[in-house]
Amino acid sequence: MLHCGCVGARLLGMAYPEQETVTRGESSDSGGDGDPCFHRLVIVRHGETAWSRQGRHTGNTDLPLEPRGVLQAEALRDRLADEAFAAVLVSPLVRARMTCALAGLSSEAMVCDDLREWDYGHDEGRTTSEIRSERPDWSVWGSGPLGGETVQEVGVRVDRVIHTARGFSGDVIAFAHAHVLRILAARWLGLPASAGAHWVLDPASVSVLGWERDTPAVVRWNEVGSAPVVL
Repeated sequence: MLHCGCVGARLLGMAYPEQETVTRGESSDSGGDGDPCFHRLVIVRHGETAWSRQGRHTGNTDLPLEPRGVLQAEALRDRLADEAFAAVLVSPLVRARMTCALAGLSSEAMVCDDLREWDYGHDEGRTTSEIRSERPDWSVWGSGPLGGETVQEVGVRVDRVIHTARGFSGDVIAFAHAHVLRILAARWLGLPASAGAHWVLDPASVSVLGWERDTPAVVRWNEVGSAPVVL
């Protein structure tokens, strides 16, 4: 069974049917062929939404893509066309699922609940400047959101995603959100979850997490544009 709260779900076009359980062989930290050095994790942030354009913290609010975000997601289809993936994981939130579908990978995607964005609690929908008007020097990476998840709790979630990704015998791609993917990158490298503060992810960007010999490494980061992704 998948190990990250990942419940398999076929995403047929844009219909988004009910989730169905998908079972596989037991995962292992070393991956399906015993050597994690051949397994990379491609991470894709969803396209632009109204709140991402405005700089508002968007956790579980289920916003669709803006027209610009749709164009960004459609451009991913050509960028990813030449690559094959052992698994496609996607957040259950509609902005990530739309991005996955428009990128042409919905038919093989499995919904992974652990890829949800950070739960911002009472700070949902607010900008950093709005929050700092009440709590000066506030940072989501420091004191965290009021009434939401801690950065360490998100780190626990993404550890399960990493464990799942390394259990497939090939490269995996994941469609999700800026903060959860930045935390995932930190944990891929073995760093504290809060180290995600040091990276930036733009809408519809593609990044590649992989290996330098047997050491986890960032292979590419925050690539946007029209150039094909070459693994």
